[in-house]
Amino acid sequence: MRMGKILIVEDSAAVRGQIRDILASAGYESIEAEDGLQGLQTIAARSDLAAVVCDINMPRMNGLQMLEFVKAKGRLAALPVIVLTTEGQSRLVEQAKKAGARGWVVKPFKPELLIAAVQKVTDAIAV
Repeated sequence: MRMGKILIVEDSAAVRGQIRDILASAGYESIEAEDGLQGLQTIAARSDLAAVVCDINMPRMNGLQMLEFVKAKGRLAALPVIVLTTEGQSRLVEQAKKAGARGWVVKPFKPELLIAAVQKVTDAIAV
């Protein structure tokens, strides 16, 4: 069993369920948030998160805003974030990298690509 939980921050319930099922098939437990604001609250309240999989386009607080806020906050800054979005524009990819994203997966995605990205960032912190 893997250490920690993966936070899924995605406004689509169907996509959250798909991501949850994919992560579960690889042995990961997950927690869900409907937007960046709820994701930020969840990150601040928990110490057992191994990584975050986050959409960009969401209501209330988008994924980039959440990422920038997380990376600016002490102990939270080390939490690896993988962006999972329909956006593939190089400008957004660079903006996310500058804000601290460790990975970028474009929707629609292959389950094995998402699993590989999560394994890469969680294995890196487990070493």
